[in-house]
Amino acid sequence: MLDPEHKPSAKREVAHRVKGYLAVLLAATVLIGGVYFVWNKTTDFITTFGEVPDYPGPGGEAVTVSLEEGSSLDQIGGDLKEADVIKSVEAWGKAVDTEPRASKIQAGKYRMQKQMKAIDALTLLVNPGDSRVRAQFQVKEGLRLSEQIDALAKGTKIDKKQFEAALKKPKELGLPGYAKNNPEGVLFPETYELVENADAKSVLKQMTAQYTKVTNGLDLEARAKAIGRSPYEVLIVASILDKEVRRAEDRPKAARVIYNRLEKDWALGLDSTVLYAVNSKSAVTTPEQRESKSPYNTYKKKGLPPGPISAPGKAAIEAALNPADGDWMYFVTVNLESGETKFVTTKAEFDQIVAEFQAWCQANPGTCK
Repeated sequence: MLDPEHKPSAKREVAHRVKGYLAVLLAATVLIGGVYFVWNKTTDFITTFGEVPDYPGPGGEAVTVSLEEGSSLDQIGGDLKEADVIKSVEAWGKAVDTEPRASKIQAGKYRMQKQMKAIDALTLLVNPGDSRVRAQFQVKEGLRLSEQIDALAKGTKIDKKQFEAALKKPKELGLPGYAKNNPEGVLFPETYELVENADAKSVLKQMTAQYTKVTNGLDLEARAKAIGRSPYEVLIVASILDKEVRRAEDRPKAARVIYNRLEKDWALGLDSTVLYAVNSKSAVTTPEQRESKSPYNTYKKKGLPPGPISAPGKAAIEAALNPADGDWMYFVTVNLESGETKFVTTKAEFDQIVAEFQAWCQANPGTCK
């Protein structure tokens, strides 16, 4: 039994005091940590106060933005954000506040980039230069160069003589090296946007750049090598396909016929190359035309013609790179309206489908001229 007058020992009293000091120290540490956390967050808030979400620029993927007539600056900002040209309408508003010419932005189409800095997007719209789209123009597949120039003059409203002058300086047009300064077949058929300050040279460069983009996407050079052909030979075959057959399913078969005849050292005997040589838009050739001494006369000259006879589209180039499997040596389009084309192996079969075509021509007078 303890003596009521008994007091704790000195050791126990020291331990008790140490625990008290530790508790006070721990409480102080927690308090200081909390104060620091609050201070840090407050500092971050103060530092970022007034900032708005904005892309750093300069931008990436190309995009065309249409600004409607009568659009307010707020509406334009919303359109740009929706197209992912700018990150926020707040950043747009801040840029607008610094640019007194912002109210001068005109309605129309503009070639911009996604994820631009807001002030850069505004500057482009205020001073669009080549970024403003004046109009669209289309150049269809299978046109020869002279027909393309007619289509360009009509679609762009740029004088035909300017295109003809630009074509006389082919080294300035961005043609692939294998074209040897011949623009035939390399002005890619497509629907294009005509920018505000475009001229004949810039339009032609736009088309050759598209050709390069498409053929790079198709891996033209490597795939041509894989089938034992040069890129230019593939382009020539593709240009023939776009003139000889109309149905997509017939292109790879027609390509196979061409390659089969080349491998056997046969003359290709193609009306399309003769018609190119004599500058005719007829559907068939005459005996006189087939006597032409042009190197494009594949009835008289073996091998491929020296250059393309039209500007082929992507599908025709793909078919020339990936011909169908088959031993066909002949083909004839037996119905010019439907484009039905038949493929055969022997001369006797060829004579039969020629007769079928002639019968169709007789039943449809005036269509086979």
